[in-house]
Amino acid sequence: MTKYIFVTGGVTSSLGKGIIAASLAKLLQARGFQVTIQKFDPYINIDPGTLNPYEHGECYVTDDGAETDLDLGHYERFLNTPTSSANNVTTGKIYQTVINKERAGDYLGKTVQVIPHITDEIKRRMRLLENESNYDIIITEIGGTVGDIESLPYLEAIRQLRRDLGAEQTLVIHLTLIPYLSAAKELKTKPTQHSVKELLQTGIQPDILVCRTEHPISKEIREKLALFCNVEKEAVIEAIDAHTIYDVPILMLKEKLDRTVLKKLNIRHKSEPDLSLWKEFLGKLKNPTREVEIALVGKYNELPDAYKSIYESFIHAGAINECRVKVVPIHSEKLEANDVIETLQGYDGILVAPGFGERGIQGKIEAVKMVRERKIPFFGICLGMQCAAVEFGKNVLKLKDSASTEVNPKTNNPIIHLMPDQIAISNKGGTMRLGAYKCKLVKGSLANKIYGKQLIEERHRHRYEFNNEYLNRFETAGMIASGINPETGLVEIVELPNHPYFIGVQFHPELKSTVENPHPLFIAFVKAALDYKKSKNQ
Repeated sequence: MTKYIFVTGGVTSSLGKGIIAASLAKLLQARGFQVTIQKFDPYINIDPGTLNPYEHGECYVTDDGAETDLDLGHYERFLNTPTSSANNVTTGKIYQTVINKERAGDYLGKTVQVIPHITDEIKRRMRLLENESNYDIIITEIGGTVGDIESLPYLEAIRQLRRDLGAEQTLVIHLTLIPYLSAAKELKTKPTQHSVKELLQTGIQPDILVCRTEHPISKEIREKLALFCNVEKEAVIEAIDAHTIYDVPILMLKEKLDRTVLKKLNIRHKSEPDLSLWKEFLGKLKNPTREVEIALVGKYNELPDAYKSIYESFIHAGAINECRVKVVPIHSEKLEANDVIETLQGYDGILVAPGFGERGIQGKIEAVKMVRERKIPFFGICLGMQCAAVEFGKNVLKLKDSASTEVNPKTNNPIIHLMPDQIAISNKGGTMRLGAYKCKLVKGSLANKIYGKQLIEERHRHRYEFNNEYLNRFETAGMIASGINPETGLVEIVELPNHPYFIGVQFHPELKSTVENPHPLFIAFVKAALDYKKSKNQ
């Protein structure tokens, strides 16, 4: 039978449940177990697709087109295996399903209640992945913190599932905070004790405590926590602040988290974890021989999580190039008010980031103009690619009102326009071009050389597309479409062959970069930045 591990949080949010879950999954995977992770979010939105990036960070998209929580990005980057819509469930999805069943008469006229109907649907979703790939272990992260009203149905569902499946089939890990009071110069356990007490009131006794801390936890503190929280001493795990999230699996290995989990679930050790590739990556990450500075021109720079996958992709690509990539956020709105050349000329490469809406667009277009003319390595993603097309139309083809209809619906030259199947849609959630689509690369193009093959598959999240009515004029003037969707003919990649490195992609390559398989476009971009820096210095 599949074993279930539930990860809950207490005291405060943002302690890193997703990183702990992903790290544990990595250790178990490295021992030879089939593992997956799912995230249950208590908010009532159906998914994060309509949430402002400032509200929730980036919206991570899976191959099957699900708009999900950014923690799924951590799961994929650590495990190097794709997730799906089944890996992220929200309260909105739960209630929507139950209400639809009630409207259809599936409950035979019974009064629909939180218990059993909502909790039954939560349990059904928790077990949905069970038969997908014969998983040995499924890790379920519960969003929010214990004590939140929104989390109560999920905790009740866990209590019921533990009763249904039996003690050796389920395990609860509670992640909590051990704060350090500088005035008293000591770590305090009371917040953790109260958090566990809150969890006990829901009928759940945690099996393992993972304690986030800024300072090492002493033997005495472990014994105290074990006594007051009713867990074994070896089940009190220290999670000290790490230099990088990629250190956490190694730290959890030293704390024997995986061994404790296997012992409590009564699973025989298949083998010791093989983390050779992971350690090789960490070695390169921590011992760079070179450095480049990349400007990330975006509009949500106040919250780094809005571009989380891009930042992580640069870490992966930097390690492969044995190079430290210093990513400097530049707000595109500030470029509209300041001298673009003065602001950007010192960088070794410019990435124009994804986004929606009119705000900051002109700053992005000015950034593209500068890098095109000054031959600085350029990488445009989604809206960044669209800005590259608009800028080329405006300044090379001399179409002065060249624009995207997202910004200027009345333009006479809609270089970027709304897809025909999107025009009549009024709902915003889940209605874009979402998920993985095939793309055929032009033989001999820069994109073809980077990927090393002609047919690729990448993930999308957008409504607007390059207008193919302008394609011939663009290619005659020097900007080629090097990647085309073979089924629809839509332009996926544009590049400038007469430029050292200028490439824009309609898809989101950052969503496929992992520790073990860094994305080739990011690897090539970092290498181009290194070459540019070298030539600049010479």
